[in-house]
Amino acid sequence: MFIQTEATPNPSTLKFLPGREVLPEGTTLHMTNAAEGAQSPLAQKLFSIEGVAGVFFGSDFITITRSGAEWQHLKPAVLGAIMEHYLSGVPILNADVAPLEEGEEFFDEADEDTVETIKDLLETRVRPAVAADGGDITFRGYREGVVYLAMKGACSGCPSSTATLRNGIQNLLRHFVPEVQEVRAA
Repeated sequence: MFIQTEATPNPSTLKFLPGREVLPEGTTLHMTNAAEGAQSPLAQKLFSIEGVAGVFFGSDFITITRSGAEWQHLKPAVLGAIMEHYLSGVPILNADVAPLEEGEEFFDEADEDTVETIKDLLETRVRPAVAADGGDITFRGYREGVVYLAMKGACSGCPSSTATLRNGIQNLLRHFVPEVQEVRAA
């Protein structure tokens, strides 16, 4: 088994590509501590490595966020845990876990058409690009011209995430949805 690694725009995260499905297409799971990681045997192994502060599962990648440790020391242990997990045949998630951990969305019913357009743009134009960088951005809400998005994986805590929201996503949404005035992290 060969696991590729890729740098992300966030220097605290690294993207690992095991060459196999991690979660079903279109689903993600972001865990920020060992308690949340209890829903996944792989996440439990990863959180047991000193210096692992976050684990994000995408469809075909795993993003690890570090805290205090240097990648040169952390990377071999993470690669070993991922390889050991896949070779064991154990599933990624415990049987009773749904892969998508989304909170409730908020928006006014009168804005339903606008919200559907926003969601479509996020799904087709934004999420694939963000996934390439080891993260995910999902719709959280829309109120009075402001779109609220949840940033996960490499995007969470990334120094360039504000620029991504303001210069990239906000401009895209404003172009296609004139009602959008601003985009904020939720």
